[in-house]
Amino acid sequence: MDYIWEEAEILINLTKNNNTDVTNIVKMVAERYLTVLERVSDPRTTDWPLVQNIFPTISMILGYLYVILFLGPMIMENRKPFKLKEVLIIYNGAQVLYSLFMLYEHLMSGWFLDYSLKCQPIDYSTNPKALRMANLCWWYYISKLTEFADTLFFVLRKKTSQITFLHVYHHSLTPIETWFLVKFLAGGHGTFSNLINNLVHVFMYFYYMVAAMGPEYQKYVWWKKHLTTLQLIQFGLVFVHSAQLLWTDCGYPRWVGYFLLIHSTIFFILFSNFYYQTYKNSKKPKCLKTN
Repeated sequence: MDYIWEEAEILINLTKNNNTDVTNIVKMVAERYLTVLERVSDPRTTDWPLVQNIFPTISMILGYLYVILFLGPMIMENRKPFKLKEVLIIYNGAQVLYSLFMLYEHLMSGWFLDYSLKCQPIDYSTNPKALRMANLCWWYYISKLTEFADTLFFVLRKKTSQITFLHVYHHSLTPIETWFLVKFLAGGHGTFSNLINNLVHVFMYFYYMVAAMGPEYQKYVWWKKHLTTLQLIQFGLVFVHSAQLLWTDCGYPRWVGYFLLIHSTIFFILFSNFYYQTYKNSKKPKCLKTN
């Protein structure tokens, strides 16, 4: 991290020259950006698909926002909502299997026996288990891109009440977070939150798969209120686990711990508000498909 601040200071000094035009400034920023990426990124993942730079990810997020907030609603305005029963069953079932696969890989890549719950550094070596975890981080990143479909189905079914600030905020933020995970932090302490998230997603997507089967199956999803409780527990566990980095030093970047503390706190507050509005302040409970 010290190197990043040194590069920033160099850039500021260069731009102080009054003769430097905008074109040269942009060029210098781009050059310094590439230099920083080269110096501090994980050399194992730098050439992987979509990982070389963040711009493809940003472009996909902007495209996602345009489709769900403008293009999609405009196209559906005078159309009847699609039912998509079979599509939803297949999609949610596939997400259950995907989440189970990633849950298993998180355990086998370190969290079952090898990783410390107290503080776990990143293994940047090329040994098989370290590469297995790095590869899993990439698949976890890809999973956040596939989850754009959650919102697209809301648009096609004209379920606009489900497209909340929390939902859009979550689906726009996680691809950026997971891109940084693959690019710089492919392993170690921070992957605990991914492990817990995969576990929650197994239950969440299973719930939506069963719910999509029709009214006759509603009796099997009586536990939907507890799903939100499980999501709240998730953020509580991530908070406690991340807080250990504040007083324990194993070589894992401490600033990631601060970020995860803020991240889990924000989502705990947002989900708590959702829980109150849905189950305490409403007669028609629903479950938020966001995390």
